[in-house]
Amino acid sequence: MSAVVNPTARPARPEKSFELAIFAAMIAGACTFLNVYCTQPLLPFFQRLFHASEIEVSLTVGAATLAVALMAPVTGMIAETIGRKKVIVPALFALAVPTLLAATSQSLHALIFWRFAQGLFVPGVIAVMMAYINEEFSGRVGAVMSAYVAGTVFGGFLGRFLVGIITAHWNWRAGFVTLGILDLLGALAVRQWLPLAVNFVPAKHVFKSARDTWGHLRNPRLLAICGLGFTVLFSLVGVFTYVNFYLAQPPFNLTPAELGSIFFVYLLGCVVTPLAGRFLDHYGFRRTMLLSLGMCLGGLLLTLAPSLALVIAGLAIFSSGIFVSQSAATVLMGQVAGRARSAAAGLYVTFYYAGGSAGAALTAWFWLKGGWPACVGLFAATSLITLILALAGGKSVAGSKSPPEPVVDTAI
Repeated sequence: MSAVVNPTARPARPEKSFELAIFAAMIAGACTFLNVYCTQPLLPFFQRLFHASEIEVSLTVGAATLAVALMAPVTGMIAETIGRKKVIVPALFALAVPTLLAATSQSLHALIFWRFAQGLFVPGVIAVMMAYINEEFSGRVGAVMSAYVAGTVFGGFLGRFLVGIITAHWNWRAGFVTLGILDLLGALAVRQWLPLAVNFVPAKHVFKSARDTWGHLRNPRLLAICGLGFTVLFSLVGVFTYVNFYLAQPPFNLTPAELGSIFFVYLLGCVVTPLAGRFLDHYGFRRTMLLSLGMCLGGLLLTLAPSLALVIAGLAIFSSGIFVSQSAATVLMGQVAGRARSAAAGLYVTFYYAGGSAGAALTAWFWLKGGWPACVGLFAATSLITLILALAGGKSVAGSKSPPEPVVDTAI
C-alpha cells in the first residue's frame, strides 16, 4: 500500500544531516546483506564438519531466503501502519541476535534454524527502505538510493569474504560472531544517523494491501514478471552455491578463504547496474533482456573450462547478466503494476526470494546426478525460461525508451 505524502512536510534537511542519511542508508543495506548468503563459501567445509550431504548444507542458504520470502509481505504491511524507521532500526538490532546465536550451533539442524531466524528480520530493511527513501528525500532520491544499493552489493560481498577468511584462519563460529558485532554496530549507526520520517502518513486500512495483492495475482503480465524474478534469483543463488562444491574439488581444490574471495565478482554490480539502466533507456526492454541472456549463457559456458581464471571470468559475466535482468525487471514493474505499487513490490519480493530458496535446494539433485555440467544445463534452461517470461511480461513495452524508476529493491 502506498503511503500518502504529508502536505505539512518539513523543509529540506541540512546538508550535514543529508550526508549522514546517505551513510546510514549505505550501512543499513550493507549490514542486511552481510548475512543473507554468508554461508556459501563454507558449504564444502560444513559438508565435512557435519558429515552431511550437499542438499543438507545448502539449506543454510535456502532457509534464510525462504524466511525473507515469507516475511516480506507481512513486514510491508506493518511498516505501512507504524512507520518506516520504527521497523528498519529494530530489524537491524534483531538481526544481530540469531547471527550471534548461530555461532553456538552444535548441529547442522541448529545452524539451519538460526539461518531461518536471520532471514525473518531481513525484510525489515529491504521491504521498507525503498519506501522510506522515496518519501523522505524528494528531489534527492537518486543519491540516497544509489548509496543504499551500493551498500547492499558491498555487504553481499563482504559477508561471504569475511566468513571465508575468518574460517580459514580461526574458525567458522568466529565468523558469525564478527558478523553479529557488525550488525550491532551498524544498527547503532543507523539509529543515530537515519533521520526520523516526516512525510510518512500511517495507512488507515491495512487490509487494503491484501486486496491489492489479490488484484495483482489476476494480472498475467505482472505474474510473468514475478516469475522472472523467481528464475533470476534461482539461477544466481544456485550458481554461487554449487560452484563452491565444484571449486573445492580437483583440479581447483580451493580453501574457504579462496572461495570467499571468488565473490569479488559481485562488486561488478556497482558498475553494471547503472550501465544496465542506461542501456535500457536507449535500447528498450526486449533488447536488454536479450543482452542479459547472452551474458548469462556465455558466462555459464566459460565455467566449464578447466581453468580457474576462465571460471572466475565466467562467473563475473554470468552475475553481470543477472544484474542486467534485475534492473530491467524492477523498472518494468513500475509500468505493469499501475496502482498499488507497494503491494506489487511485496509480491515480487516474495517470488524473488522463493526462487533463491528453490535454487539453493533443487540444484542439489542436478549436482548429485551429473555434477557441475548438469547444473550448468539447469541454469541455461532457466535462463531461457527467464527470457520467455520477460517477453510475456514486457510485450507491450518492447520499444519503450523511457521506463519509470524501479519500485522494488532486489539487491543481492
